[in-house]
Amino acid sequence: MKKTTFQASLAAAVVLAATWLAAPVSAQTPNQPAAPAQSPAPAAAPSATAVAAPTASVTAAPVAAKPDATPGIAPAMKELSPWVMFMSADIIVKAVMIGLAFASLMTWTVFIAKSIELSVVSGKLRSALKKIAEARSLAEAQMALGAREGILPSFLTAALREARMSAGLSSDTGIKERAASSFSEITRAEARRIRIGMGVLASIGSTSPFVGLFGTVWGIMNSFIGISKSQTTNLAVVAPGIAEALLATAIGLVAAIPAVIIYNHFSRVTKSYLELVNRASGAAARLLSRDLDRTHGGAHSRAAE
Repeated sequence: MKKTTFQASLAAAVVLAATWLAAPVSAQTPNQPAAPAQSPAPAAAPSATAVAAPTASVTAAPVAAKPDATPGIAPAMKELSPWVMFMSADIIVKAVMIGLAFASLMTWTVFIAKSIELSVVSGKLRSALKKIAEARSLAEAQMALGAREGILPSFLTAALREARMSAGLSSDTGIKERAASSFSEITRAEARRIRIGMGVLASIGSTSPFVGLFGTVWGIMNSFIGISKSQTTNLAVVAPGIAEALLATAIGLVAAIPAVIIYNHFSRVTKSYLELVNRASGAAARLLSRDLDRTHGGAHSRAAE
């Protein structure tokens, strides 16, 4: 009897223990679909629907998060080098840039040409003045210079021509005045010749900044038109157009600043050269005056005898 009761109690205890052990497994199995590896395979095998559901949710999660991450990524900016900005600019802005680049090329061409010219003519004139420093007459001065060409030989030729054409006239003052008038014409012609090219520098220096500003205004106007069409104020959209527009102003300044500096430099150098020309004119006038004094002095001596 006791044995039967003990066996019944033992069986009841085994059933209760089995029930207690099986309850957590059955409760945990539906609550962990995302980790099927942790559920005991023999106790409860997940169904095909349960396996497919976590897979679909895991696969769909990145896809759903992707659109949210895309707006946060900044769009790639294109390279804004000067050449790229020039090639991307509007046709009007390109024409302005090309014109300013050509003006800058003209500035440096005039600078090189005028520097060589002024250096050569100034050197020749100083050398000629040294050669006639000891000459006593126009003929002697011409012999000292030889067949050289330049401003000083022109003065000597004009003085000799006036003395020859005024032969027989007793008024030295009239001869000197006519010779001085010829010297003035030669000096003005030389001044005009030596200033050739400086007008170009003045025009480039005064107009290039405004031409560049016109290109900038045109480019910024196109940028605002692009903003209105795209309906966005993103800096990445408007920055290239504004940079292209500002490049025109930069090129205008690059053309204008050297032109102004070179013009001022040549103004000083030209003034120094024209002072040498005036010295040459004075030297020719003095030689003419000596010749007239000798001629009239000899005539007066013969008349007195």
